[in-house]
Amino acid sequence: MSALTFTLKQAIQQRVDVSALTPDNLAGKSLSDIAAIPLDSGRLKLRVDSLFDISGDNAEEIVFNNASGKLDYIGSKMKSGRITVNGGAGSYLGFQMRKGEIVLNGNADAYTASGMAGGLLHVHGNVGDFLAAAIPGDRKGMKGGIVLITGNAGERAGDQMRRGIILIEGNVGSYCASRMLAGTIGVLGSVGDYVGYGMRRGTLLLTQPPKLHATLQDCGTHTLPFLSLMFKSFSNLPSKFAAINKNRVQRFAGDIANDGKGEILVFK
Repeated sequence: MSALTFTLKQAIQQRVDVSALTPDNLAGKSLSDIAAIPLDSGRLKLRVDSLFDISGDNAEEIVFNNASGKLDYIGSKMKSGRITVNGGAGSYLGFQMRKGEIVLNGNADAYTASGMAGGLLHVHGNVGDFLAAAIPGDRKGMKGGIVLITGNAGERAGDQMRRGIILIEGNVGSYCASRMLAGTIGVLGSVGDYVGYGMRRGTLLLTQPPKLHATLQDCGTHTLPFLSLMFKSFSNLPSKFAAINKNRVQRFAGDIANDGKGEILVFK
């Protein structure tokens, strides 16, 4: 059996919702059934075979080739299997994902991992604003799972994040961990202004001293043994974080204007 492969025939101008193309939804369907699935594109409904060449027969492993940044909701609500994306991805990559694995070899747009509750999402590239953040009208962003980003992330990464782990090897824009409820975010690069703004709980791991706003409180330098256990749990991940083994940090508490139970740990 070979992976069920969708190869984009040509560049597309209008955004397309491909949330129907997940291992759960396609299990047991024939190629002719899959080809006839309608995909929303603005006010239009487009057949899968009008956009993609389809090959393979193993729906548990899906591949998107020549993928475009116009393809939204890749892996939305998936509960099993693996999706590999070669090219770009649009907004809402891994939206409300429950289990399984998504690997993107390229860049993604806004709201990557929004509402994600489990599984592994690995982006070999950059992501846009609102990584793992809550969508408008929702009170919680990412709820579980692991997100690995080898490149940079935009603004509001982890906004209203509720649970889970995000490890970013590049830089992050302003308002990282804003209104964070719980979970862990690690950043090897720099972070922008207003880091931890409105943060309630959770842990933000940094390797570079951030520019702090007035309601983050300096708690001094500490040796925290639990960090050794945390980094041991990262040792098998395909990330630069797997090689870190430090527990000496400068600790900041906050946001003290909003409970103040969150923490920002800067490695010494």
